[in-house]
Amino acid sequence: MKRRTLDLLFSIGGLGLAVLLLVVGIVLTTNANFANTYVHDQLAAQHITFKPADKLTDEEKKSDCLREYAGKAMTTGKQAECYANEFIGLHLKAMSGGKTYAELGGPETALKQQVAEAEKTNAANLADLQKQLAEASALRETVFKGESLRGMLLTSYGFSEFGRKAEQGALAMYLGAALLLLLSIAGLVHAFRTPASETFAAPDKAREPINA
Repeated sequence: MKRRTLDLLFSIGGLGLAVLLLVVGIVLTTNANFANTYVHDQLAAQHITFKPADKLTDEEKKSDCLREYAGKAMTTGKQAECYANEFIGLHLKAMSGGKTYAELGGPETALKQQVAEAEKTNAANLADLQKQLAEASALRETVFKGESLRGMLLTSYGFSEFGRKAEQGALAMYLGAALLLLLSIAGLVHAFRTPASETFAAPDKAREPINA
C-alpha cells in the first residue's frame, strides 16, 4: 500500500472520530447545562436561606458547610446536600433521638391502644395518655415533613451530580476531539509531503547472486 494512501486513510478516520467526539461532547454539555439550570431554578423557587453565621448554634457551627453557606440563598446541589444532611438531619436527630418516621410509628400505635383502653374504663390517666399521644403524633408528623424535605433536597443534589459528571465527560470528549484533530492534521501534512511512489512496509527485493 502506498504510504500516502495509508496516511490519508488514518487522517480521514481521525477527523471522523474527532467530529463524533465533538458531537458527544456537545450533547453532554447540553445535558449538564439543563441539569444545572433545572436544579438552580427549582431550589431558588423554594426561597430557602441558610442561617446567618451569628445565629448558628454550637452544634451547627461544627459543620464546615453551614459556616461556609451561612446567610446565603440555596441555589446549588451542594448547598442542598449541606442543608439536608447538616441542618435538617441534625435537628431531626435531636428531636426524635435518631428515630425515623417509620420507627416512631410503634410508640404512637402503642399510645393509641392505651388511650382507647383508658377511654373504655375512664381511667384516671386518660388525659395524660391523650397528651402523650398528641405529642407523639405531632413529633412523627414533624419528622415526616422534615424527612420529605430532606429527601427532595437530596434528590436535587443527586440530579446536580449527574450534571457535574456530564460536564466532566464533555471535557474529556473535547480533549479527545482536539487530540484527534491535531493528529489528523499532522497525518495530512505528512501525506502530502510523502512522495507518491513511496510504499508502506514494502518487502525487500531479493538480491541477485553475484557470479565470481
